[in-house]
Amino acid sequence: MNRQYLREILLRSPLPPDSYLNDLPAVRYLAQGHRLILDAPVSFLVGENGTGKSTLLEAAAVACGFNAEGGSRNFRFSTRDTHSELGGYLTVVRGDYPQDGFFLRAESFYNVASEVDDLDRIDDLLDSYGGVSLHKQSHGESFLALVQNRFGGHGLYLLDEPEAALSPTRLMSLMILLRQLTEKGSQFLIATHSPILMAFPGARIYELSDTGIRQTAYRETEHYRLTKRFLNDPESMLRELFEDSDETN
Repeated sequence: MNRQYLREILLRSPLPPDSYLNDLPAVRYLAQGHRLILDAPVSFLVGENGTGKSTLLEAAAVACGFNAEGGSRNFRFSTRDTHSELGGYLTVVRGDYPQDGFFLRAESFYNVASEVDDLDRIDDLLDSYGGVSLHKQSHGESFLALVQNRFGGHGLYLLDEPEAALSPTRLMSLMILLRQLTEKGSQFLIATHSPILMAFPGARIYELSDTGIRQTAYRETEHYRLTKRFLNDPESMLRELFEDSDETN
């Protein structure tokens, strides 16, 4: 059974006029009074770099009570205060209360793994992560071990670019885990650049661009169209790319 633990994301009040966040397309869209409606077990935030995908995901995680660097709601460590102030200005409209939850950030996963090791010395926390230190596995193996062992179902899981450490084969393994977890009543909000991951059946894809945020069909995303064009004829596309580069220089 699918449940919606996170139903809507909206901007509760305007950001300070001098905040750099006002320049992000995702923030401008919410500042116009729009809401991001989440009505599927898996929702993707996609778009070019700089559109605000990771910033919005991080802010939503903070507004939901997660640690800004990642982890569960019980994680309270901080190695460096680099998260944005956006979470303090967001309102998240919730549905059912999740029994589990986790915020996974690719860029600070090392810090989360270190925190798990530290906490394990106190209460044997490592058992719920597969029994092996995440530091003693490859980056990709530790990502999958986390999802497979720590994510228990009936939970809200926010993932920021989980494809960063995963091969295409491992990405497909992740999709199997996503399916199993959604069948256990879980909800995912994922920021990604992966056209493989975006193909997850029944997912909502929200494309962020200079014009705002819009729900987009999988085959209409720039990620799918560009990847398909490249794979169909890489030689031609590379030739065109390098010719354009030579003309620019």
